[in-house]
Amino acid sequence: MEQLAVFGGIPVRDTPIHYGKQYIDKDDVAAVAETLEHGDLTCGPRIEELERKLCDVTGAKYAVAVCNGTAALHLAAMAAGFGEGDEVIVSAITFAASANCVLYCGAKPVFADINPQTYNIDPHAIERLITPHTRGIVAVDFTGQSIEHDAVEAICKKHNLILIEDAAHAIGTKYSGRPVGSMADMTCFSFHPVKTVTAGEGGAITTNDEQLYRRLVRLRTHGITRRREEMAHPTDAPWYNEEVELGYNYRLTDIQAALLISQLGKLPAFSARRKEIVAKYDKAFGEMPELVVQKEIPESDTTRHLYILRINPERLKCDRRQFFDALHGENIYSQVHYLPVYWHSYYEKLGYTKGLCPNAEKYYEEVLSLPLYYSLTEEDVESVIEAVKKIVAYYRK
Repeated sequence: MEQLAVFGGIPVRDTPIHYGKQYIDKDDVAAVAETLEHGDLTCGPRIEELERKLCDVTGAKYAVAVCNGTAALHLAAMAAGFGEGDEVIVSAITFAASANCVLYCGAKPVFADINPQTYNIDPHAIERLITPHTRGIVAVDFTGQSIEHDAVEAICKKHNLILIEDAAHAIGTKYSGRPVGSMADMTCFSFHPVKTVTAGEGGAITTNDEQLYRRLVRLRTHGITRRREEMAHPTDAPWYNEEVELGYNYRLTDIQAALLISQLGKLPAFSARRKEIVAKYDKAFGEMPELVVQKEIPESDTTRHLYILRINPERLKCDRRQFFDALHGENIYSQVHYLPVYWHSYYEKLGYTKGLCPNAEKYYEEVLSLPLYYSLTEEDVESVIEAVKKIVAYYRK
């Protein structure tokens, strides 16, 4: 149903455009159907095939497929050995799972501020937070843009820290020509439906370290192993397996793996289309003083998961909520990514307070995410641009 624009008149669209959406074609459906009809549904060959494909895409030596991105982060934090008394530095602007994985292990998240132009974790902020208790960093490739790897890796080397890269947004992104997934100690991916490629739900950890890989594989399946060299009481019985540590059931199904393998084959096309849309948005909004677009570091060849538009409150007579509502009135359904993690009430109960990361807090008050996905048509993109321009014209000071 056509809805009326917030400030009157006819909206630019008769039907809604949502901020994110998966793209599924007949090849994806066929891949899933073939597995349902002829293959193992879990613990089968599709998992190994997917992990090989992820290694090809990321350049990593090893990949471990898991049930979702949060599980990937949890297992990475466990494999890193984070525990009671440890501090782990995390970006303030991210989904809660990036910090929750630290809490799952009994360690303490310490929130670092963001670069106010790129919205990624600020290496200078990291350096100021390091103490004798710091064990690692969970650095987020926010929106898909790579972290400043050279700077962050130098800090990790200087202080002997584990680097977990939360690349939930960044499949297909490269840093100085190197694929995201090949550089950190462990890199975690998510394959939720709004991400660039999807398994329905799903995640993965990539690493170049064989010891970390072996432990991640065990932790994914209850801490149980069939490898004799990992057992305390090995036997030659073919059925024998042994739980050598406490793990979890974080397996991915072959059904999901089949879908993701098919999706990964389309990653170059998905990436190219997202870059086209980002370029159109940047051109339309980049010269408008009422708006601020995200800055890209030159080293990052970014496959963008999110397109962040920032409102300049000095130039507009509206706040972010009014802009959000006005977009909704134009049938453009935006979203906000993210609340600073330590603003969540659970973290408030843990003793975190506002004011920790001023750049992150100011960012949150001024941003929203515009529609960005592969199947957006040129007409859709122009509708988004027209709606934003219409609202800016209305609220311009």
